[in-house]
Amino acid sequence: MRRKVLFLLPGIFLAALLAITFIPANASAQPIKLSYANFPPAPTFPCVQMERWKTEVQNRTNGKVSVDTYPGGTLLDAKNMMDGVIQGQADIGCLCMAYQPGRFIVTNALALPLGFKNAAVASLTLWDIYEKYRPEEFSKVKVLAMFACAPANIYTTKPVRNLEDLRGMELRASGGVAEVLKALGATPVGMPQSEAPEALQKGIVKGAASSLETLMDFKYAELCRYVTMFNGPVYPFAVVMNMSKWNSLPKDVQDVMDNLAKEQSEWTGKYMDDHVDRSIEWSKKNYNIEIINLSNEEMARWDKLLEPITDKWLVGARDKGLPADAILKDIKAFKEYHSSK
Repeated sequence: MRRKVLFLLPGIFLAALLAITFIPANASAQPIKLSYANFPPAPTFPCVQMERWKTEVQNRTNGKVSVDTYPGGTLLDAKNMMDGVIQGQADIGCLCMAYQPGRFIVTNALALPLGFKNAAVASLTLWDIYEKYRPEEFSKVKVLAMFACAPANIYTTKPVRNLEDLRGMELRASGGVAEVLKALGATPVGMPQSEAPEALQKGIVKGAASSLETLMDFKYAELCRYVTMFNGPVYPFAVVMNMSKWNSLPKDVQDVMDNLAKEQSEWTGKYMDDHVDRSIEWSKKNYNIEIINLSNEEMARWDKLLEPITDKWLVGARDKGLPADAILKDIKAFKEYHSSK
């Protein structure tokens, strides 16, 4: 009996060895799963860029990373995005910094009325400002990308060709755009974007001010046949990751995300600009909207009224101990550089 057992042992050992040898190398390697929260609805540009980032990361890591996306505030809402990521409620989150103006002072300077003509230039400028100043408010997260929406412009039911046409006009607006409209003499009316079409139909507002993809996406062009271009504020966004989660990632995965950061910022800006162009063409084709470009003299009048908004930011940033004048100078320099390219 003992001889039989001893005879069997080498066979058992050999079988076990062969089993270990021929286990596929990736059989036990499960993909790294990441959760990515976003607050607007899935079809909007912040969520489109989210899905693009997800696909790029999954492809560039050869499936080593798997990203689950949560649009529409299903995991974290807009106001809780930053703190939710810091606390680990989501691994990654996309936030609009303009929603918390006192928290992101350096990057929110992009939302000043500085005359950005498109989202691509604004997005690259935002990324450069973040890279140069590395604001303290981002020290608890890993920044994966930054981008901006297209500049706000005015669309109305009757033409606005000068300040006199704009004075007292009720326009749907929010945040920094509302502050700008007030400085120009209009009457900003706060309401969700989704409520504005009905408010237009009822005459509660005579138009709105926002980036122009909304002409098509929200069908504003059906009622607002006049678009006045003045290149108002852009809204800055950031994509951030929980720092503990970032530190837990393998170096090769971190490298993929780092190499994607500026590319993603630029891609999102260009996507936004292309979408705005499609919206304008759609509005011209279907509703024959008129695009009104202000004369240089008229634009100078508008700019003069908006100077106090920038001056107010400068004072506030200086009071916080920030190099406000240098930041503003750099934003303008980066803006000119990327505009020239």
